[in-house]
Amino acid sequence: MSGLLTTDPAVRTLTRQKGYWRDLDWVLLLAALTITIFGSMLVWSASRADMASDSDPQSYLKRHVINIVIGIALGWFASRLDYRWLRAYTPIIYGASIVLLMLPFVPGLGTTIAGARAWIDLPGGMTIQPSEFAKVAVILMMAVLLSEKRDIESEPRDRDVLLSLGVAVLPILIILVQNDTGTVLILGSVALSVIAVSGARTRWVIGLITGAIVGVLIAVQLGLLKEYQVQRLTSFINPGEDVSSAAYNANQARIAVGGGGWSGYGLFEGPQTQGKFVPVNESDFIFTVVGEELGFIGSAVLILLMGVILWRAVVIAFRADDMYGRLVATGIVAWLAFQTFENVGMSLGIMPITGIPLPLVSAGGTSMMATWIAVGLLQNVRLHAVRAGV
Repeated sequence: MSGLLTTDPAVRTLTRQKGYWRDLDWVLLLAALTITIFGSMLVWSASRADMASDSDPQSYLKRHVINIVIGIALGWFASRLDYRWLRAYTPIIYGASIVLLMLPFVPGLGTTIAGARAWIDLPGGMTIQPSEFAKVAVILMMAVLLSEKRDIESEPRDRDVLLSLGVAVLPILIILVQNDTGTVLILGSVALSVIAVSGARTRWVIGLITGAIVGVLIAVQLGLLKEYQVQRLTSFINPGEDVSSAAYNANQARIAVGGGGWSGYGLFEGPQTQGKFVPVNESDFIFTVVGEELGFIGSAVLILLMGVILWRAVVIAFRADDMYGRLVATGIVAWLAFQTFENVGMSLGIMPITGIPLPLVSAGGTSMMATWIAVGLLQNVRLHAVRAGV
C-alpha cells in the first residue's frame, strides 16, 4: 500500500511542498518579514508630510505595500527555482540585466533623479532602477564562472577570475556613466568578496583593493567626479566648512538621529521628520526616522534584525553543498552588509552620502524586489544543501 502511495503524483507533490516549508530557514524569513513591516511604519511616517496625496495620507504607504507584495512573490519564486535551471540560465539573466541597464539612456524612457540617470519611466508615474537587478545578475554570473573548477583544481584559474571581473566591470562602467556611485561601491564590494571566497590567489585580492584605491584617487585628481559627488565627499571630510546642500542634508540627519535620545519622540512625532527638514527620509535617510522617532532602542532593534539576516546568510554560505551556492550566498552577504553599513553610516556622519536605500526598509520598489529576490536565493541555496544531506 505504501509503495502505491509513493508513486501517486499528488502525494509526491504534497510531500515536496511539506519538505519545502519544513526546510526553510525560518529565522532568516521571519527576520526579513519583521524588518519589512518595521520599515513600512517608518516609510508611512516619513511620507505623510510631503509624499502622500492630500486626500489620502496612506497613499504612499499603499504603493509601498504593493511593492512589498511583489517583492515577496519574487523571493518565493527565486527560492523555488530548480538549482540546475538557475545555473544553466544565468547567462540569459545576466544579458537581460545589461539590456535593462542601457534603457535609461534611451530618450523618452530614462529619467534623472538626484543627478543619476538610472531610472526607467513606466506608465502611471512608476519607475524602476535596473541597477538593483544588476546586483543579483552579477552575483549569479560570477558564481557560475568561479565555481567551474576543472578536475582536481583547488582554486579557480586566472582566466576564470578575469572573466568574472569582466562580468562585474561591464555593469559597473555603465552605472558609472549613470552617475550612481553608491551602486558602483556595492558591486565592487560584491566582486571582491566573491573572488576572495572562491579561493583565487591572494594576489588577485590585493591587486583589486590597490586598484580600487588608486582609481578613486585618480578620479578625484583628474576632476572626473560630478560637482554634486564632490560636494558629498567634501561634506563628509569637512562638514563644518562645507555650505552645500550635501552638508545641509548630513547635518540635518545627525540632528534627527541625535535628537531621538533613548526612546525617541514616538512614531509620527519627530520634529525633523514631520517638519520635512531631512530630505528623502522615506528612502536614502530612512534611518533618521527610526533614530528620531524610536530612539536608540528602536535603532538598535533594527540593526540587530539586520545582523540576524547577515548571520543566517553567512551560515547558509558556510553550509552550502557546492561552491556555486557558497559564492551566491557570499555575494548577497557582501551586498547587504555594505549597503546597510553605508546607509546607516551616512545618517550618522561616518560615511559619505551616496544615496542608496536601506535594504528591506527604505521606500523604493526595485530595491525591495531585488532584496527579496536575494532572500529567496539564500533560501534556495539552503534547501539545496538540506536535500543533499549537508
